[in-house]
Amino acid sequence: MQKIGLQQTLTQTTKLSPTQIQVVRLLELPSVELNQRINEELQENPALEEGADEQAISGLEEQFEEGYMPEDGYDDGRQKDPLQNEDFNYEQYVSDDETPSYMLHQQYNPADEDRREVPIIGGSSLIEELKAQIYLTNMTKPQRHIAKWVLGNIDDDGYLRRTTEQLVDDLMFQEQISITDEEMEEIVQQIKRFDPPGIASANLQECLLRQLEVKLAQDPNSNSLAFAHAIIEQYFEAFSKHHFERIMQKLELDEADFQAAVQEIMHLNQKPANAFTGNVYETQRETIIPDFTIEERDEELFVVLNTGDIPELHVSRDYKDMLESYKDSPKSKDAKEARLFIKQKLDAAQSFIDAIKQRNETLMRTMTAILKAQYDFFLDGEETSLKPMVLQDIADRTGYDVSTISRVSNSKYVQTRFGIYPLKYFFSESMTNADGDEVSTHELKKMLQELIEKEDKFTPLTDEQLVDYMAQHGYPIARRTIAKYREQLGIPVARLRKRHI
Repeated sequence: MQKIGLQQTLTQTTKLSPTQIQVVRLLELPSVELNQRINEELQENPALEEGADEQAISGLEEQFEEGYMPEDGYDDGRQKDPLQNEDFNYEQYVSDDETPSYMLHQQYNPADEDRREVPIIGGSSLIEELKAQIYLTNMTKPQRHIAKWVLGNIDDDGYLRRTTEQLVDDLMFQEQISITDEEMEEIVQQIKRFDPPGIASANLQECLLRQLEVKLAQDPNSNSLAFAHAIIEQYFEAFSKHHFERIMQKLELDEADFQAAVQEIMHLNQKPANAFTGNVYETQRETIIPDFTIEERDEELFVVLNTGDIPELHVSRDYKDMLESYKDSPKSKDAKEARLFIKQKLDAAQSFIDAIKQRNETLMRTMTAILKAQYDFFLDGEETSLKPMVLQDIADRTGYDVSTISRVSNSKYVQTRFGIYPLKYFFSESMTNADGDEVSTHELKKMLQELIEKEDKFTPLTDEQLVDYMAQHGYPIARRTIAKYREQLGIPVARLRKRHI
């Protein structure tokens, strides 16, 4: 029998600090959303102010007149986390050198001071559309926060392929928020009722069923929709395997009714996210502001971080003066509480400014590594110049973790001489051709697309024939890989590409 009693154990765990969590969240934001986040912080924290500090600038001008120049960057000597020390240094809040260091570094020397940003038109953002719909529900504020996090797990096709248990575990690990499986499932189910119909489905069957349910609600007397719903709900696997005769027998449908139901199914959207990515289902457009610009100076390429609409920030002088006034005040309870409140607001303001600085440095370092890795592409814009590159390659170049590179590349865009590209575009797997050289999947997809464009549309190439053609060009690829690339390019199978007239 086991003895019951107290036992002391020593374990080592890793936990993100509030400052680290803030940096991670800012890192994920593109420049437009960062501007919104800064505005929210300005409203919440009175110790954080927008604009350059005139007194600090005046002090810097006097230093420059005396011949002072900062050596190798700017260092104000602040503690990383002053909240950890009760006997903090008042000088770090009342120093004359107030301008945050990330505002003192000029990242490039523009050739044209009258440079204007050119709006880049692109497909509407799916995530933005979904976030807007969150506020149309009866979710509480904590539920809305979790719902926005869940939206970040939706893949490029519009599917939410993670289970409720996986979402709960990831939420706890990434956000330190603990909820039950039932609470998570309730939020997910509300998201699944968003537009476009089928969004956040776990699989294709659920996606098609959701679209048919919406259509049936609009036209409840449609027999073809009812038959289509029954086919997908009860015989989805048989339908995907083209066992049409069996389905007609089971549902007692004649050929006309079955064909009408099939037509309804064929008009459904297998990838709900396509409604917002600029494909054939595009419904609206918006301006995309690139986070980076690649510029050429003296026949060399450089990365420029877009900070055009991001305001300058500084810690409030009034709050610093108030903190200094409490230095010699009587140590009463009210004075102590006021002192603690002011200190927390100052620390939060300075921490936010430092987090933005770290975000900008991380973005620049990562994009510079991408530029060096794909330098040939940024020179000529040829897709075949793209080299195989995965997240780990950039992580090795920068010294960052793979998760950090993933956050930087998500929802960020770069403007080049040849157009605007999402950072994800530059990451691709590799394969070895017949000569033993590694080639990017972008090159393979381009060749595959060219073969299909040149095919005889009355006798289109099957996947097996495409395998043979690719092998003749020195690219030995399996049939399932051909099918995967073809689907990613939005190209249907041969029988659907065939022309009859």
